[in-house]
Amino acid sequence: MHTVQVRLRRDAGLSEPEKTPGAVTLATPFGPATLRGLPPGAVAALRVLARGGATEDELAETVTEHDGEGGLLRWHLLLRKLSAGALLERAVAPSGGEPVAVLRPYGGGPLRSAVPLAADARVRLSRFAVAAPEDGRLVVRAPRSPLGVELAPAAAPLLGLLADWTVPAGLACPGLPDETTAAVLGLFADAGLLVRPTPEGEDPERGTAPLAQWSPADLWLHTRTREPRTTGRYGGTYPLRGVWDPLPVAPPAFAGDRIALEPPDLDAIAKTEASLTEVLEARRSIREHDAADPITLDRLGELLYRTMRQRRTFTGEDGQELADRPYPSGGAVHELEVYPLVVSCEGLEPGLWHYAAHAHVLERVADPGPATRTLLDRAKAAAMMTEDPQVLLIVTARFGRVMWKYETIAYSLILKHVGVLYQTFYLVATAMGLAVCGLGGGDAAEFAAASGLDPHAEGSVGELLLGSRRGGAAGTPPGWSPEVPA
Repeated sequence: MHTVQVRLRRDAGLSEPEKTPGAVTLATPFGPATLRGLPPGAVAALRVLARGGATEDELAETVTEHDGEGGLLRWHLLLRKLSAGALLERAVAPSGGEPVAVLRPYGGGPLRSAVPLAADARVRLSRFAVAAPEDGRLVVRAPRSPLGVELAPAAAPLLGLLADWTVPAGLACPGLPDETTAAVLGLFADAGLLVRPTPEGEDPERGTAPLAQWSPADLWLHTRTREPRTTGRYGGTYPLRGVWDPLPVAPPAFAGDRIALEPPDLDAIAKTEASLTEVLEARRSIREHDAADPITLDRLGELLYRTMRQRRTFTGEDGQELADRPYPSGGAVHELEVYPLVVSCEGLEPGLWHYAAHAHVLERVADPGPATRTLLDRAKAAAMMTEDPQVLLIVTARFGRVMWKYETIAYSLILKHVGVLYQTFYLVATAMGLAVCGLGGGDAAEFAAASGLDPHAEGSVGELLLGSRRGGAAGTPPGWSPEVPA
């Protein structure tokens, strides 16, 4: 035998204001909520929910002891509101034992009434389901559900048993009675963890569009960052405030040689350069560089100044040091850095360099070696080039700059920043008559090997090819059209 218990979610709490009979305050992840005018039975039942819960029948008995049968309707309405507000958990436990599975709300989704699965219903674990340890228990979640199931060791074998199509009647979990297993499967169904065939008998996650086109990692990233209801913490929640101090705007300097770059005369450039409309229309991805006339240090420095330089710094209300650059950044955190990997640049030695945006300086990071060779080979292959690019611009992110403030959306925000930086590079390089081409992927492990940086602290998130353009000149003429559009 088993019981199904209802309890207040673990990250919520209950208090009773003094001198206010019939009032309780619920501290929830969504903010405090005060309930007033409650009868004594409802207050007593709420205390039970906060202390660890009970079955719905036991809660009803608590209510009737104080309020009589007439208090049950009001109590059931209150219980329904708590469920709709994502404030309850449901636990399946052997009689007199600890729960073997708990249905937990994470976002704003209601705790629906359990609907038993038909004994002959064909089910399988969703291919998008993810299991991870949390607070000493295994938690299983599906990307589009605000609910998850926490499993004790006795119920964990269900994950393997559900890897292929099965029916509840034929599912035997070692150590669990069949009726308890069926109750846990009900929690799986409520959390969106189970898949059933379509009426035509097809697998809706593999054989039919649109779900078949998604990988689990892509769907998780999309739903976690675009469906706030699936998570209780979203946006600028400052998850690491109080854990450690925010990272400064400027990273530590590298120990290698430093080359001060000459700032360009922006006023003079503005008088001769093509208009924004002309540059937008002329923008193309160019994968061929002029080997006879490579890019120069001055031209590289001008591009970096116009795209990446730090124009000013200031302190936000949260105490984080913020910055202003030519491209936008969420919260003005500006976590991106650029590392030119130089093959051929007049006035600059080959190797890996770092652009110190706050000082308009290039810092030597590493000499050419196996890791930089791999980075170049991958970039060359991705762009289908026959020769090495003159410069490979590697974009990195100092992840802690964003993750100190933002939760759930942090990595997707970084990718948005990479996108706007790509466009900024494209437009400025086009206006300067340079060849530029953004790449869709790179090798973060090889960049870590080349730079010596911890890839979890600062890792590569984008790459662009840069070089001189055949016949290119500052101020792209209107009507210019390259051979390879992109």
